[in-house]
Amino acid sequence: MPQLVFADYAPQVVWLVITFAALYLILSRLALPGIARTLGDREARLKGDLAAAERLKAEAEAALGAYQKAMAEARLKGQAELKQAAASMAAEAAKRESAFAAEVNTRTKTAEAAIASAKTAALADIRSMAGEAARQLVARLSGAEPAAAEVAGAVVAAELERR
Repeated sequence: MPQLVFADYAPQVVWLVITFAALYLILSRLALPGIARTLGDREARLKGDLAAAERLKAEAEAALGAYQKAMAEARLKGQAELKQAAASMAAEAAKRESAFAAEVNTRTKTAEAAIASAKTAALADIRSMAGEAARQLVARLSGAEPAAAEVAGAVVAAELERR
């Protein structure tokens, strides 16, 4: 093995130092700056991406807050409009109900007046029929026809006794 020959040991160390120095210069001038530049670019890109992610997160949180605020406002507005619609419907129903009640009241009064008029007419007819029947009955039984005023008075007196 040539590495173990001590006579060749000094030239091997010299060539090792020369090779190491050449390799160090080549790497430090050509390869390592490119690697350092790539690592720096990567780190800068990562920092930029993290900053952009933080910015986007803040924007998303702000948008979420605005969305939640808009939803709350829309709910409040919807509830207010619902209450207003319910109130207007209740007012309209009350208005229609009062108009209907007034119409029913008017019809009821008209019907009551018609019933009272019909009752008065019927009572008058009953009195006159009762008087006529009593007059004819007395005329058949006694043979003498009584006066209409006497028969009407007797019918009224009988009606008053009945009450």
